Amino acid sequence: MARVVVLGAGVSGHTAALYLRKRLPREHEVVVVSPNSHYNWIPSNIWVGVGKMTTDDVVFPLAPIYEKKGITFVQAKGVALWPEGDANVEPGSDGATAYGTVADASSTKPAVTGEIGLTQSAVDVEHTAAHRVGEIERIRYDYVINATGPKLNFGATAGLGPDNGYTVSVCTPSHATEAHARLDELIAECRAGAKKTAVIGVGHGTCTCEGAAFEYTFNVEHQLREAGVRDNVELIYLTNENELGDFGVGGMQFDQNGYRTTSQLWTESLYRERDVKAITGAAVTSVEPGVIHYDQLDGSHNDLEFDFAMLLPPFKGNDWKAYGADGADITGTVFAPSGFMKVDADYTAKKYEEWSAKDWPRTYQNPTYKNMFAVGIAFAPPHQISKPRATPDGVPVAPSPPRTGMPSGTMGKVVAFTIADMINKGATEPTHSASMSEMAAACVASAGTGFRTGTAAAMTMSPVVPDWEKYPETGRNLKETMGEIGLAGHWVKRMLHTLFIYKAKVKPGWTWIPE
Repeated sequence: MARVVVLGAGVSGHTAALYLRKRLPREHEVVVVSPNSHYNWIPSNIWVGVGKMTTDDVVFPLAPIYEKKGITFVQAKGVALWPEGDANVEPGSDGATAYGTVADASSTKPAVTGEIGLTQSAVDVEHTAAHRVGEIERIRYDYVINATGPKLNFGATAGLGPDNGYTVSVCTPSHATEAHARLDELIAECRAGAKKTAVIGVGHGTCTCEGAAFEYTFNVEHQLREAGVRDNVELIYLTNENELGDFGVGGMQFDQNGYRTTSQLWTESLYRERDVKAITGAAVTSVEPGVIHYDQLDGSHNDLEFDFAMLLPPFKGNDWKAYGADGADITGTVFAPSGFMKVDADYTAKKYEEWSAKDWPRTYQNPTYKNMFAVGIAFAPPHQISKPRATPDGVPVAPSPPRTGMPSGTMGKVVAFTIADMINKGATEPTHSASMSEMAAACVASAGTGFRTGTAAAMTMSPVVPDWEKYPETGRNLKETMGEIGLAGHWVKRMLHTLFIYKAKVKPGWTWIPE
């Protein structure tokens, strides 16, 4: 019997677990480890943040789904990997003292439960369910998929975030619910005649997910218009993108009605139409009550007053450790300094002009330990997609590459297929691949919700990472890279919400719905 452990139950991890269970005979075990008891369809959090949906519309419990499908569910977070097992742990080593007690094969360890002192690979998880909270368990695996997603790094910018800062967020359902409450307070004050400033964007020079900030900006703008207070609010979009329409992918070019246009021109027209002021090339350096401090690429140091601010945080990997067979710390072998797991990418440091589509991973297999994979945001990218820049003072203004949504689900699926082939057929090398420099992706970005009044920007790009060798003029296939905005896009966005929740709940025909 083989055991596959999937760490994380977001889009990538949930997808991988479901396909593994579908492809593997029942004598093989699929285990999902997630600190959250519920699945969250994150793309719709922006609608929770403006009150068009509630938390119940975007989450559902995982345990019943996994029980029905024959998947073992462990509510916990991964904290350490033992890819070589722990049979020969040296007393006093980092691994032996990781949890404040001796953790070698000869000791009884009240701090760590599970099977101890074996040559088989293992992952340490910290339980988060109420009845076992804080307990460390060592779980053995034959294969592991790291799909833990990002750690929301609000601490990278002083004063950022809803917990210890002065801004709101839509990264989680609870964050989005709070953002909605704060937005309602702003609208109420404006109805009483007050003039306000709302700032939406990213809270650090290296943030990703500019698309989500774009969506929330225009959903807030839509809400203000519906409430009849749009003229009372100056709405500002604050971004690390060098130009509007970059979205962390270097922008796009389209052939439209016989003319060549760009995502920059396309989005700039929307900002003008909706009277949203845009500040580009910005790196937020700190936030104080009512004031955002940011630097720009021109070297300026700026202060921006606000009454309402939703700024997304930068991402980092989770706080992982990895230990060798003797208990030595091998975290640097398994993970990049960012905390994301190393995979089959080319991590050689290169100038922007030397970047290549071939740098990007295809199989998501760790180069050192062949039974380890990382998918979605959890894999370490070789570099950005957009050109990295910095202020004259050296403050990075470099959007990180997006690895969410459609690409994330696709990665989870192909890695599941590979592992299933390794178990079922004895394959020794990955049998499936999905490089972001080869795959196409579609994105539907909401710009306001409403059956008759909603709009959304629908975009496709192929490939996600530009391949300048294959497409020397634009980096992408112009026949498969396009964009439109309008009411039909909103209908598609709303339909996708329903379809992907249906798919995630493993309803009949779920495999027919694409990732």
